[in-house]
Amino acid sequence: MTTPTTTQTAGHDEAQVQATLATMAESFVSWPRSPIYHRPDEAGLDYEDVTFPSADGVPLEGWYIPAEGSDKIVIANHPRWFNRSGLASHLEPWSRFGGATGNDFEVNFIPDYQLLHDAGYHVLAYDLRNFGQSGTGNGGVFSVGRFEARDVLGSLDYVRRRQDTRDLTIGLFSRCVGANASMFAMMQDPAAFEGVRCMASPQPLSAGVALARAMDRLGIPADRIGDLDEQVFRRTSFHLDELSPVPWAEHVTVPTLLYQVRDDVYTTPSDVQSIYDAIPLADKSLFWIEGTTRRWDGYTYFQREPERILAWFADHMG
Repeated sequence: MTTPTTTQTAGHDEAQVQATLATMAESFVSWPRSPIYHRPDEAGLDYEDVTFPSADGVPLEGWYIPAEGSDKIVIANHPRWFNRSGLASHLEPWSRFGGATGNDFEVNFIPDYQLLHDAGYHVLAYDLRNFGQSGTGNGGVFSVGRFEARDVLGSLDYVRRRQDTRDLTIGLFSRCVGANASMFAMMQDPAAFEGVRCMASPQPLSAGVALARAMDRLGIPADRIGDLDEQVFRRTSFHLDELSPVPWAEHVTVPTLLYQVRDDVYTTPSDVQSIYDAIPLADKSLFWIEGTTRRWDGYTYFQREPERILAWFADHMG
């Protein structure tokens, strides 16, 4: 009697495993961009289409939403696969990003901007490189925040150069990979964040943790993570341990609020806790969203229950 291999035990043959790992790695360099499915005027908001360069020159597209009489601005970016308007994950092919885990409903970020506007903030919302209508950068490689950090720096520079925003008090609403990118940017160029009052950051995560959870859902043995790491490295020139914000969080310089779906099937509470614990500031906060496993519920939390996030901005920007 022979002992089945781990892949046979999991119901996969080697060819299936290799193909699945290759598909997972390929998602770092190829994916369908989601359309800008909603616009601010749907909520009665005046806005301006804007374009500005990233720190390395990649053209970024966004919206400037003015709030009359305000002296404060919130700069908002977005999660992976999303763009400034949200994600059309109720439609194919974008429903495939999260449909298997219940995340096949649309996320519309316009209500977020309306809440911020109505609370007295100008808003700059922009697409990160390789998403939405922004330019392609770094050969289209998704780097979980490393290259995208240059977009965060570009957004700060744009606000400070623009005549009607240069003197505004700045806060950041940095979501998921946008949170990772903001942390990496603080490590690269801490001077750029002087005067930034605070950051609210839903659901940062480490790529290795997310991929390990995906392998578990697919029944691929955990000991194949090294093979997946090699596949990702061949496409991006980064190993998975280089795509985690935990060490980047050690360089955070602004008061930071993190929040996270506790039972999110894409990550683990310990990863988010490690990111939070690494932030070297007393002025920080973390809370958990309970009663769901859907990651998208974390991205829509603000528009369902805005009080805690609005209070964070008010306390630090007022």
